[in-house]
Amino acid sequence: MADSSSANAHRWKFVRIGGLDQVALETAADLLNLEHLDQKLWVALSCPVKGLELDEKTLALIDADNDGRIRVPELIAAVKWAAARLSDPGSLLKGDEELPLAAINANTADGQAVLSSAKQILANLGKKDAAAIGVANTSDTARIFAASPLNGDGVITPDATTDAATSKLISDIVATLGGVPDRSGALGTNGEKIAAFFQELADFIVWQDAGKAVAVFGENTAPAYAALQAVRAKIDDYFARCRLAAFDPRALGALNRSESEYLAIAAKDMKITAEEVAGFPLATIAAGKPLPLTEGLNPAWAGAIASFHKLLVVPSYNASKTSLTESEWAQLTARFAGYEGWLAVKKGAAVEKLGLSRAREIAAGNSGDALTALLAKDKALEPQFKAISDVDRLARYYRDLRTLLHNFVNFTDLYSPIRDAIFQSGTLFLDARSTELCIRVDAPNPLAAMSKAYIAYCNVTRAGSPPMTVAACITQGDSDYLFVGRHGVFYDRKGRDWDAVVTAIVDNPISIRQAFWSPYKKFIRMIEEQVAKRAAAAEAASSSKLAAAAEKTAQVDKTKPEQPPKKVDVGTVAAIGVAITGAISALTLILGYVFGMKAWQYPLAFLGIVLVISGPSMIIAWLKLRQRTLGPILEGNGWAVNGRVKINIPFGTALTAVAKLPPGAQRSLKDPYEDKGAKRRRRTFILVVLLLILATAAIWIRWDHNQHGHYFWEPEPPKPAAPVQSAQTPGTPAQPAAPAPQAQPPAK
Repeated sequence: MADSSSANAHRWKFVRIGGLDQVALETAADLLNLEHLDQKLWVALSCPVKGLELDEKTLALIDADNDGRIRVPELIAAVKWAAARLSDPGSLLKGDEELPLAAINANTADGQAVLSSAKQILANLGKKDAAAIGVANTSDTARIFAASPLNGDGVITPDATTDAATSKLISDIVATLGGVPDRSGALGTNGEKIAAFFQELADFIVWQDAGKAVAVFGENTAPAYAALQAVRAKIDDYFARCRLAAFDPRALGALNRSESEYLAIAAKDMKITAEEVAGFPLATIAAGKPLPLTEGLNPAWAGAIASFHKLLVVPSYNASKTSLTESEWAQLTARFAGYEGWLAVKKGAAVEKLGLSRAREIAAGNSGDALTALLAKDKALEPQFKAISDVDRLARYYRDLRTLLHNFVNFTDLYSPIRDAIFQSGTLFLDARSTELCIRVDAPNPLAAMSKAYIAYCNVTRAGSPPMTVAACITQGDSDYLFVGRHGVFYDRKGRDWDAVVTAIVDNPISIRQAFWSPYKKFIRMIEEQVAKRAAAAEAASSSKLAAAAEKTAQVDKTKPEQPPKKVDVGTVAAIGVAITGAISALTLILGYVFGMKAWQYPLAFLGIVLVISGPSMIIAWLKLRQRTLGPILEGNGWAVNGRVKINIPFGTALTAVAKLPPGAQRSLKDPYEDKGAKRRRRTFILVVLLLILATAAIWIRWDHNQHGHYFWEPEPPKPAAPVQSAQTPGTPAQPAAPAPQAQPPAK
C-alpha cells in the first residue's frame, strides 16, 4: 500500500448503493490510482477464476501466480499493464467488445509492438483494412499463425521447411516420440524432442549391431523366437505331466483329463477352438513319451506347433524330425539364452518402428544440423510473435476489465437494473416465481445461514454438461410449498434450460407479510396434525374394538360371567363439577369484559389481539431482513467479500418475481370442475357466521340500552341535579322544594 500522502493525492467519489458506500470508477485517474485506494474500502478482496460468468481465459491471464484466485495486487497489475498500452486508460471502463486500433498508444515501445502485431493479425485473417480487433480475432490462433510456419514458439512442423529430407525427418520424430502442438495448431517437434530422438537413434543402432552375435537363426531369429515363446509354456506343461506320470502311474487318468470333461464338450456343437480345448494337454500324456510334432496333437495348438516345427525344429534337425524328447527341448531353448539376454537390454525401442536401414540413413546424414538451424530461425521470431499474444491479452482486458472491476472493487453490476453480476449464474423458476440471485457453489455452506436469507440449494443437470450446484436466494413470496425434492427449471446466462431439484434449504424469513401470516398457518397446521392424530387414534381404537369383538364372538362358549359395573366415585363427580363451574365463571367474566366495552374499543381490541399473535414473528422477520447480506453466500463460491453487501427489502423484491397476470389479460372465474357442493357449504358457513355476528350485535345493543338507558350512538342524557337544602329557623315550616327542570329531548 502506498503512503497516506499518495493516497490523498486523488479525490475519490463514493456512492451509496444498497446501503453500502462503494467507490465510483468513472475516470482514467480512478483506475490509475487504484493501488492507493485503501483495501478496506474494496467490496471484495479475492474471487475464484472458475465458476463465474466471465471468460475464464481472461481471468487466467490476470491470475499471475496460477493459484486459481484473483487478488487485489493481481487486478491492479492487470489495470496497469493495459493502461500502459492505451492512449486513454479510461477507455477500459467502456467494456466494448472490440479494441479500436486508434485506442492503442503508439508513442511507447510496448504500444507500438502491440499495434503492429494487431495489424499483422488482421492481415493474416484477411481483414487488413479493419479499424478494430476483438477477442474473436485474437483467439483464432490457428488462422493467425497458419500463414507463418515459423512463429517463434520453439516448435517446427513439417511445413516449416521446403527441404523434403528435413520435412520427412520432422515427420519421423513426431511419429516415434509424439508431437508438440504448434501455435498454428499443427503437430511438430522442439529441441528436447530432437535431442531425445537422435539419442534413441544412436542407442538403437548400437543395440542392433550387438544382436548379430546372438542371432542363432540369422534373419529368422526373431520370428523363430516368437514361435518358441508362443508354445513354450504349453510344451513345458506337457513334459511336466509326463514326468508326473512316470512318478506315479495312478495320476495318469487325471493328467489326461477325465471322460466327463470330454462329454461336456461333445454335448454341444464343437468348433475345436482355443476356448473349448486349449486348456487340455498338448498331447496324450504317458511316462517318458516324446512330444509329437505332427500327429496326435491338441487341435487348438496344431497351428502354433506347426510354426514351431518349421522355424526351429527343421533348421536345428531336419524335416523328418516328427517328435521331440525332453532333453532335445531343453537343448533347443538353451540356444536362445544369449538372444534373450540381448533382448533384456534393449535400447532405442522408441525409434524401432523406423527400421534399422532408416535409422542408419538418418545417422549418416547431416539432417540434425538442418533441424538446429530451423529452430534458431524460429527462435529469432519470438519477440515479434510474443506481441501477438499481447494483442490477445489487451483485447481481453479491454473487453472484460470493466466487468471485473465493477464486481470486485464495487458491486454496481449487482445493483444495476440492466446488468447481472458475474456471480449470478442464471434464473431459477420454481413455485410460481423466478429468482435471479442464483450463485454457483461447490456444495451447501454452513456459513450461508449467517446471510439471514432464505436459500434453496438446487442440483441442476443438463444432458451433455457437467452438473452444477446453485444457491438460489428466494426474496419474495412465501415458503409454504418450498421443500427438499421440489423440481424446477434453471436457465443459465446463455439461455439454456437445466433440470433443477431442491437438495437443501436454509430457512429464514422471506418477507414481513409471510411473517404476519406465519402464526395462523402454523396454528392451522397444528390443528390439522392433531385432527389427523385423533383420526388415526380413533381408527386404531375402532380396529381394536372390532378385534376384541371378533375374539369375544369366537370365545363365546368360554366367556366369563360379567363383572358388576363399578360404582361412580363421588369425589370424581365433584371435581368435574368444580372444573365445569370454574370454566363457566371464566367464560362469564370474559364475556362481561367483552360486552362491557365501548364500540370504538372493539377495533382496538381486535388489533391488539392480532399484534400479540403476529407481532413477535414480524419483529423477528424485520430484524433478520435488515441483516440480510450476500457475503456468506459467496463464501461458498470461494469469494472473500470485504463489504457488507446488503439485500434490503426493495432490492430483494427486485431479485425475485412472483407470478402475475399480464396487463389487459381476460380472466374467467367459471371453473367446469369446481366442487359446487363445497362452494355451497362454504357460502352457508359464511352466512351462518354473519347471522351469528348480527345476532350477537343485536343482543349486545339491547343489553347496553338496558344498562345505560340509551343506545350507544345517542348522547348520554344529563343526570338530575341534587335537591338544595336551605337553612331553616326553628319553628318555621319547611318549604316544598322547587320542581326539577324537565329533561329536554335530545336534539335531532
